[in-house]
Amino acid sequence: MNIYVGNLPYSATEEQLRTMFGQYGEVTSASIIKDRDTGRSKGFGFVEMSDDSSAEEAIQALNESDMNGRNIKVNQARPKEKRERSDRGDRGGYRGGDRGDRGDRGDRYSKY
Repeated sequence: MNIYVGNLPYSATEEQLRTMFGQYGEVTSASIIKDRDTGRSKGFGFVEMSDDSSAEEAIQALNESDMNGRNIKVNQARPKEKRERSDRGDRGGYRGGDRGDRGDRGDRYSKY
């Protein structure tokens, strides 16, 4: 079972998560989500446990428990939702408004 762990202290490590959840059963993976640009923790992560009953026990025991002065949030992870893309593919593009310094195009085709 995949478990969401939120409100983590920024100093938390994946090894600490493994140890904390390992008290309740086998931890197959533990990861803390980090900012792509800075590498700093985003304050949440995921733990995967092989046995669902052990995972449920860990969720009940660890939800709202203290970790380095913060009450962590622990629950079953929901599947990642796919974002719906708009017709233009969410890639931006022209959004209207000021078109910059292009001048009046009407004078280009005058027959002088």
